[in-house]
Amino acid sequence: MTVTLADVAARAQVSPATVSRVLNGNYPVAASTRERVLKAVDELDYVLNGPASALAAATSDLVGILVNDIADPFFGIMASAIQAEIGGPGGRAGGERLAVVCNTGGSPERELTYLTLLQRQRAAAVVLTGGAIEDAPHKAAMDAKLRKLADAGTRVVLCGRPPAAETGAIALTFDNRGGGRELTEHLIGLGHRRLGYIAGPLERTTTRHRLEGHRDALAAHGIEEDARWTVHGRYDRRSGYEATLELLRRDPSLTAVVAANDSVALGACAALRDSGLRIPDDVSVAGFDDLPFSIDAVPALTTVRLPLAEAGARAGRIAMGREEAPHGGIASVRGELMVRGSTAGPRD
Repeated sequence: MTVTLADVAARAQVSPATVSRVLNGNYPVAASTRERVLKAVDELDYVLNGPASALAAATSDLVGILVNDIADPFFGIMASAIQAEIGGPGGRAGGERLAVVCNTGGSPERELTYLTLLQRQRAAAVVLTGGAIEDAPHKAAMDAKLRKLADAGTRVVLCGRPPAAETGAIALTFDNRGGGRELTEHLIGLGHRRLGYIAGPLERTTTRHRLEGHRDALAAHGIEEDARWTVHGRYDRRSGYEATLELLRRDPSLTAVVAANDSVALGACAALRDSGLRIPDDVSVAGFDDLPFSIDAVPALTTVRLPLAEAGARAGRIAMGREEAPHGGIASVRGELMVRGSTAGPRD
């Protein structure tokens, strides 16, 4: 049942005109009254109508793209590819769509807030990029929000994110687990048996899947993992630098370092050089994603290439209805192992 302005007014015990003033911000309202109205809006999940131009249609010309960090090339590449696909026929004003990139900074609260704002604006489509946050209450809130968006006519596409069952969202998932296993198997095949691993934040699905792939490879080859060999941190260069120093402190005999992504791997390389170690002569280093700078590192990074631009473009086409959704609403995108100079067999 649709929640109306009158419902919010009744809950907040004010007039509908006061609710309108609070939501439109065009008239002074007492702070205590404003708080009561906003609380009622949250409790009832009231959705304010967007611009008048959108009221005559089910959706507007707005497309939301949610990213964790637009400064991270992983997200920037996908966002750029998505945006390149959302223009053209379909919009009411010259056939164009307005893309809004929403930078969550990894905050669960911001993620939900942006989806609410896009819902209020009757967005034509929403594309969520990258891994999800592993928190049961947040997942339940996200699933409910995605269902409401889909029910209102908004196309919802997940790009590089696990499926969200029974929400109506289309999912293009990355095979992070398979890529993680293949990368570690490559290092094992070179003769490495003491492998340090720099994982991402504990609460991210991407972190868990890549680490599971790494551990699957160790187990398949009968290598017992030492608890000292895994360190968690952020998906950035500084984290890679600090984590590598910690790994060396814990076990100086490590012959390889597997990084959560390429930015982390660059930090690992810097820490190894500053510690007087040669890559790959003393320690091999491997990353993940194959970001543009990876091939220009010295030595070039062995990594798993994810087709970020291709996946983003496909997500954009599906969001705009210019490409059919995959069978069952889910498609898994595999990575490709890129073997370069940063890995070699261990030296005696």
